[in-house]
Amino acid sequence: MILLDGKKVAAEKRAELRETIAQLQAAGKRAPKLAIVIVGHNPASETYVANKIKACGEVGIEAEKIAFEADITEQQLLAEVSRLNHDATIDGFIVQLPLPEHISETTIMSAIDRRKDVDGLTPENVGRTVQGLPSIISATPRGIRELLAYYQIPTEGRHVVVIGRSNIVGKPIAMLLMQRPYLSLPSMSAASLGDATVTICHSKTRDLKSICLTADIIIVAAGCPKLLTADMVKEGVTIIDVGINRVDGKLVGDVDFENVAPKAAYITPVPGGVGPMTIVSLLQNTLQAYMLKGER
Repeated sequence: MILLDGKKVAAEKRAELRETIAQLQAAGKRAPKLAIVIVGHNPASETYVANKIKACGEVGIEAEKIAFEADITEQQLLAEVSRLNHDATIDGFIVQLPLPEHISETTIMSAIDRRKDVDGLTPENVGRTVQGLPSIISATPRGIRELLAYYQIPTEGRHVVVIGRSNIVGKPIAMLLMQRPYLSLPSMSAASLGDATVTICHSKTRDLKSICLTADIIIVAAGCPKLLTADMVKEGVTIIDVGINRVDGKLVGDVDFENVAPKAAYITPVPGGVGPMTIVSLLQNTLQAYMLKGER
């Protein structure tokens, strides 16, 4: 069993970003800038935002936190999105989710300029990803793809089971892995990404165990602690655990790691697997938006 070490891979990706940004500044160009909008005082969201700002500082990306109280109206938040869309000093921005119940996440996401959408969640970016067109890819799916590429895990012809159908993880990673290989990352050599046969499962799926037992790769993003158990996987499977759950004060994934790991060829830990890759992917997306800005 090989542990897919997201911390290690993310550290290498951050070093590459740091070098690229330093070269840009040495050439007399400014550093990329990311704005992060947060509404209310959700403890988890505040922690995520702090981690993202810290990561920006480590690679030389300028970060600005824009905080609003939970009683901000949808129209006021839309006005802020519009301002950021038109601010030439901001290369990319995110609106941290979840939002208060009185604000439509769909409305807010739809208002973001896709060229500044470094979370990759606008309908335009999602649609372009589905069609195989150049786009900014959702951060977590991009991080998963980077992890598979780093460890040279091919998906061509493999059966990939995705447990979870969210717009943030399940749907976009399914689309990426079923695409033709021209979307493969440059870092791939002997292995190729794409051309997978993908099955999406969810809370209404019947006989999940039987489906999982046919999978070569299982990506679990259901938000259910220890959902995937040892009797649901075959020997030599690759497991990508996206889940982050707090149980009895401890962070655990959607996979029963202790019992599943001995059967897996590759598996991500929680924490330290997909999480660090999600953050570094956000940084990569910010640099991508910065680079594309010069082509507009």
